[in-house]
Amino acid sequence: QVQLVESGGGLVQAGGSLRLSCAASERTFGTYTVGWFRQAPGKEREFVASIRWGGRITYYADYADSVKGRFTISRDNAKNTVDLQLNNLEPEDTAVYYCAAGLVARIRVVGEYAYWGQGTQVTVSS
Repeated sequence: QVQLVESGGGLVQAGGSLRLSCAASERTFGTYTVGWFRQAPGKEREFVASIRWGGRITYYADYADSVKGRFTISRDNAKNTVDLQLNNLEPEDTAVYYCAAGLVARIRVVGEYAYWGQGTQVTVSS
């Protein structure tokens, strides 16, 4: 059972930056795909970014079109963490951000991920 804990959310003005972090309880975390999703009030949870293991020391990142070029996902397997750097934030980025992990075939599908964190709130003011 992998436990995930997110941190780093907060209130920021449009154009600002935040760094979210997802800490995992298991060392095997390194072979899991880790995704970040977000859910705004009244909306469905949506894919933001993911990073998946490609074998040995290779990892592949993927991003939703709405965040490509503004958000960057990275992982530190020595620390069992996956970070999401959020730059040039927009009010539309306001949501609860969730970290998820699992052995995933379809990286953008919520139901593919077995483990979820509790979420961290990101609020962007205009």
